[in-house]
Amino acid sequence: MSSTALVGRRVVVTRPAGQAAHMAALIRAAGGEPLLFPALEIFDAGDTPALRALIARLESFDLAIFISANAVSKALALVRARRDWPDGLRVATVGRGSERELQRHGFADVIAPAERFDSEGLLELPQLQQLAGKRVVIFRGEGGRELLGETLVARGAAVEYAECYRRGRPNTDAAPLLARCARQELDAFTVTSSEGLANLHEMLGEAGRECLQRTPLFAPHERIAAAARALEVQTVVLTGPGDEGLVAGLVAFFARV
Repeated sequence: MSSTALVGRRVVVTRPAGQAAHMAALIRAAGGEPLLFPALEIFDAGDTPALRALIARLESFDLAIFISANAVSKALALVRARRDWPDGLRVATVGRGSERELQRHGFADVIAPAERFDSEGLLELPQLQQLAGKRVVIFRGEGGRELLGETLVARGAAVEYAECYRRGRPNTDAAPLLARCARQELDAFTVTSSEGLANLHEMLGEAGRECLQRTPLFAPHERIAAAARALEVQTVVLTGPGDEGLVAGLVAFFARV
């Protein structure tokens, strides 16, 4: 990637604190200035009796699905505090980041889509077609979409959820970002979840919403892009997945303007 493609461009990175370093490094490598403004915070869901009981009987499942990199790190911390991962329990996930996180934890054979990085992409894989009589556990945050579980049940699987973290709006001071907004010193927002976008909208308040609407916003999924359009963001750029896809989208966009 060109070291000058984003020179002079100030890019807001809204990933949770502690998870933005990779994207920030890619932006700097392209010559840009990353501005870290976490719009989502990840909390432990709590070590509940139900979750402990599920972990104790992991052998009863045929497949474990991790819905995000946060699900991988939070769930495996809870599991490995109590036991080893069962031999023969296969793992699957929806995105490249969570696939890398599973590999980092020692899982070499991960079922994951190669192109579309969401629940729909995972559901298209041949390994998830014939599930009659199979037992599946889905590690996820509190709440979230039901499409994956409902589709697996329709295919004959018995599905249980293990909610191992929760998402919230961080108590981030918006004043420095709002000051940059007022001086028209922002060139782009990057947003990696619809919930993060909603939080960003609320955190900026009335004073910053015009800035959000007029500043190009980059999103790696159509659901996020659609949510941004609903908030009347004037320029919404759909990029490839992950940090690399977002920064490639930034580079391509600013090469044309």
